[in-house]
Amino acid sequence: MKQLFNRAATPLLALALVACAAPPPAPVEIRSGRIEQITNTTIQSNHHSGLGAVVGGLAGLGIGSLIGGGTGRDVAMVAGAIGGAVAGNDVQKKKDQPIPAQQIIVRMSSGVLVAVTQPLGPSLFVGQKVYIQGSGESAQVTPQ
Repeated sequence: MKQLFNRAATPLLALALVACAAPPPAPVEIRSGRIEQITNTTIQSNHHSGLGAVVGGLAGLGIGSLIGGGTGRDVAMVAGAIGGAVAGNDVQKKKDQPIPAQQIIVRMSSGVLVAVTQPLGPSLFVGQKVYIQGSGESAQVTPQ
């Protein structure tokens, strides 16, 4: 019985060890280039849209529940929730200002042009040698 268990356990253990082995990480590519163009622009703020309406609606619902009783209370709660949601949405729209940013066109050392839009940060200028860190929406241009 013990030999049967050992014979069954050995391949299962080997399979488990092979499954745990991770492939080697991809080599990190350092992308470098020179700035060709910088254009000032804006990007949307990262505030959660709709949050003002939800908070305002909940506040209006709470205040409406304090008014009257019975059917009148129900009407006051609905009216408070709707009014609070509209007011909260307006307040959030006023606070949600676009963020100043810059679109940077970089000619990579391979000759390919790459455009990155990022918030204003380090002082960059046309002709400057730069690195591009990250990829996709998280890409950032940094001076060399």
